[in-house]
Amino acid sequence: MSLSLTPMKSIDLPDVQSRLASSHFKLTRVGVTGVKKLVHIQRPNKKSVLTLTVTLDLFVDLPASQKGSHMSRNLELVSEIIDQTLKTPVSDLESFCAKTAEQLLKKHEYATFSEVKAEADYFLDVVYPSGQKGVEPYKLIAEARANRNGELKKLIGVKVIGMTACPCAMEVVRKLEARDKTCSAPTHNQRNIGTLIIEVPRETEVVDADDLIAIVEKSFSSPTYSILKRKEEAELVLQAHTKPKFVEDVVRDILSSVLKKYKDLPDDVLVIARSESEESIHKHNAFAERVTSLGDLRKT
Repeated sequence: MSLSLTPMKSIDLPDVQSRLASSHFKLTRVGVTGVKKLVHIQRPNKKSVLTLTVTLDLFVDLPASQKGSHMSRNLELVSEIIDQTLKTPVSDLESFCAKTAEQLLKKHEYATFSEVKAEADYFLDVVYPSGQKGVEPYKLIAEARANRNGELKKLIGVKVIGMTACPCAMEVVRKLEARDKTCSAPTHNQRNIGTLIIEVPRETEVVDADDLIAIVEKSFSSPTYSILKRKEEAELVLQAHTKPKFVEDVVRDILSSVLKKYKDLPDDVLVIARSESEESIHKHNAFAERVTSLGDLRKT
């Protein structure tokens, strides 16, 4: 016995999103978050293709006259661009975001602004204090913002985990125990998350994420590692105690290194430096941040 399916009649489906909104307020960002995709990157200085598992947020603005945004267009667009990167990988994650942001404005004809944010796990080869080789995890961040007038801003950044030793507790202990100023005193340590984000001008070569990681890692009291033997743990703690730092110190050291590294970037380049310490003797965290331009940094 065979079953025959009756063809469905063509239905003119309503476009609810395009209807007039009941409350006439413009919305700054409307879109989707937490979209996971594989992005294929061919960095100029590398032979192999890098495949990143990326989490994306995609937004456009919404005029007061429109009830909703066509969010499925965001997902369709990302899939289209991902398929293209299989044949022709993009040069970097921020360029992928920039291309997506520009295409979003074509997909959403009612929008005047688009924004794409991306975050991915990123691994670098390292040599542990023991001399053993391995890989360590970092976070790669990229953003792009496009306007209908043709303006485009793209940024690249990193999140790095390190260690800080508290200068305040160290000085108090030194005072209480009447220690010599040249002698290290015990103090409490914190896991520090350092973030550095830099705008990449259109006419500029790629700002390498590996360089940003190195800048942030050097700003800590000490780097941290996945694998440490007991002797190496002790040496790392002692090393951190020779460079006690507040979160404010971490941010300032990041900014100093940025100025030295990027002397050729223009004054209007945006720089975001952030430090957050997960406190070991408090129930709160310590936080510091500077959002500025290279020009303002050069004036100080």
